[in-house]
Amino acid sequence: MNKQTRVLIQGGRVIDPASSYDKKADLALVNGSVAAIGNIASDFQPDQVVQADGCLVLPGLVDLAVRLREPGNEHARMLESEMAAAMAGGVTSLVCQPDTDPVLDEPGLVEMLRFRAEKLAQARVYPLGALTRGLKGDNLTEMAMLTDVGCVAFSQAESAITNTQVLQRALQYASTFGFAVWLRPQDHDLGQGVAASGPLATRMGLSGVPVMAETIAMHTIFELMRATGARVHLCRISSAAGVALVRQAKADGLAVSCDVSINSLHLTDVDMGYFDSRARLNPPLRQQRDRDALRAGLADGTIDALVSDHTPVAEDAKALPFAESEPGATGLELLLNLAYKWHLDSGVDLARAISVVTDAPARVLGSAMGARQGKTGRLQVGGLGDVCVFDPQAAWTVQSSTLVSQGKHTPFSGYELPGRVRTTLVGGRVAYQAA
Repeated sequence: MNKQTRVLIQGGRVIDPASSYDKKADLALVNGSVAAIGNIASDFQPDQVVQADGCLVLPGLVDLAVRLREPGNEHARMLESEMAAAMAGGVTSLVCQPDTDPVLDEPGLVEMLRFRAEKLAQARVYPLGALTRGLKGDNLTEMAMLTDVGCVAFSQAESAITNTQVLQRALQYASTFGFAVWLRPQDHDLGQGVAASGPLATRMGLSGVPVMAETIAMHTIFELMRATGARVHLCRISSAAGVALVRQAKADGLAVSCDVSINSLHLTDVDMGYFDSRARLNPPLRQQRDRDALRAGLADGTIDALVSDHTPVAEDAKALPFAESEPGATGLELLLNLAYKWHLDSGVDLARAISVVTDAPARVLGSAMGARQGKTGRLQVGGLGDVCVFDPQAAWTVQSSTLVSQGKHTPFSGYELPGRVRTTLVGGRVAYQAA
């Protein structure tokens, strides 16, 4: 790892959505922090210069939905490959899911993951702790102990709690101690299908997941939030009806935030093609009206953040009939490109497109980030030297052979995406440099 302590990023367009800063300026980093933006002292002597002519100089990305597949796949060196994928995508902070093997429900497992991640000195890892033991939905975990070892919130990942009383107790406990609960809103029984309910799934003979699988779960969560005062983040909402419910819940003053995946933001059920297992995802891809509502909700702030939903899936788990294949797709290396593509396609302001992958997800984490709160996902003097240099004029075609992640499957395979991450810096050190 590069040991430089004084770095000059020269000639780029610095964009910090959190402060509305958008100017061509040099950026100086000293000992891992931002020392100056523009007006660099004439006697500043950098140990390293990063040329950023024609590039956007952005805060390092914050991704709220990443599966690192550890603990459980240490033999395959999954943590190393997925952290390298984060660097290639400009992601300098990430939240990892608790549905590992074993599940992140014990302090020792969380400590081991954080130790391994810190040793790699790449992306900053924020673990979600399991809400219930083994994610079985029965007994609550020791949330206080898990918080003490670094868990930023608590989640069931894809395992819905079927006993509403257990969920109520979980939210009561979390509310009492100020913990956040992250839930993917999907009714357990209605959510057993493999594709979004609709004419296409019917024609293909695929079992459907109706929109009400999402909305019924949301209604339950919101009622429990009203009763308990809990703070909840809804993970990867997928429907127009879901967007409308979140908008109303926020108007009612509930402490709710939410995110949407790059897959749901850009694709629809039509992209399943001829039973293409690369498009076998959770949540399933829905119809165009849903995608349009998700885009509008992300633009107007109803949806807080855009996430990669990075889920590396092994080759043999995808090489199966659509309904039998494992859901999930790689996404860390595509997150910024697809945020930028959303800006180009929809005309949404560039600052908003950058905000949803930088300062907005950092605000979702809030005080759980500890001393890094207010310093992550933004570029400010005294803030973290986590920086992404992005060339908007470059383009690349997504090919499994060129992906750094061990997860080679994505529904965006073959797409030409705009822009390319040129350099990623973490704590003022160059952690990735494109060839």
